[in-house]
Amino acid sequence: MDFYHFIETFRRRFHEVEAQLGAPDAFAQPVRGQELTREHSRLSQLVTNGDLWLKTVRDLAENQALIAAEQPGSELALMAVEEVLQLTARLAEVTLAVQLGILPAEPTDSRNTVLEIRAGAGGAESALFAADLFRMYQRYAESQGWKVEAMDSSPSDLGGLKEVISLVTGDNVYKWLKHESGVHRVQRVPATEAQGRIHTSTVTVAVLPEAQEVDVVIRPEDLEINVCRAGGHGGQGVNTTDSAVRIFHKPSGLDVRCQDQRSQHKNKAQAMTVLRSRLLERKMAEEHAKYAQQRKDQLGTGERSEKIRTYNFPQNRVTDHRLELTLYNLSVFLEGALDPVLKPLMEWELKNRFAALESQSRSHV
Repeated sequence: MDFYHFIETFRRRFHEVEAQLGAPDAFAQPVRGQELTREHSRLSQLVTNGDLWLKTVRDLAENQALIAAEQPGSELALMAVEEVLQLTARLAEVTLAVQLGILPAEPTDSRNTVLEIRAGAGGAESALFAADLFRMYQRYAESQGWKVEAMDSSPSDLGGLKEVISLVTGDNVYKWLKHESGVHRVQRVPATEAQGRIHTSTVTVAVLPEAQEVDVVIRPEDLEINVCRAGGHGGQGVNTTDSAVRIFHKPSGLDVRCQDQRSQHKNKAQAMTVLRSRLLERKMAEEHAKYAQQRKDQLGTGERSEKIRTYNFPQNRVTDHRLELTLYNLSVFLEGALDPVLKPLMEWELKNRFAALESQSRSHV
């Protein structure tokens, strides 16, 4: 990718901000002075990363030219080959750092997340795998120091989950989990299968950024709120009081139910959290749909129908179809070791976003 234009733009802006900070009245307005200081710090890091990228590109080109000019197998050629390997690895790291600096942060990345997991095709086996996925995300959240709070759940007869909705709170939760939205396919021999045949089932995962009240406007007259007795497994207090809350949003047709708390007030608050998040997701999907031709990815389309990952138990294999990445450590992956897939997915998003930014930049030239 060609970063020259971006690096020089940031360099010019860095010198402008530095000059403004050097002016006698730079801190006459304290808030403005603080903003300039923060921008100066950010631009300084951008310029440093940019210079390192330029030097790495230059050194890589010089060593590649040296290899071409020398006799194969000569001492200089072998040294250059080793240097090229090191520079190529360094360039990948520096490129990612430059991309992160160039691209503005997504405003929802730092948000907490509403995680919804629902059994799909496959009946009881699908519900069992939904429970496995929920446990997988709980394990990953624990490794990140996040908190997972169940908001509503519907257990199946065999110990699975027909549906579970939870709130995941912590640092940059949505940034790490947003690409988990989609259809997850499992291939394995169910415990109830007498003849040992492999079955294929699906589970749908929805990851929604927790909405703030300023994100979406919900008018009280648009809501139909009902309370009822909670059902399913739970403590005596949950199942014998009218604590479950169902909220129907008339304009959108969205229907939300929360019952996992003993308090009707807490269930209502959680139901409103889920409703706001679903409305925000719909709003985001509509906005991103305008750029569907440039950014045809999960975040841009908001679609849930596409199969994103397959979990194959007989082969101990997990395959992410967006990355065309296959790992043969399914058992470890299901224990919450998701980084080998989540980190490449973040880089995949950066690549798509940067390609869109480059296209937009060229269109304005």
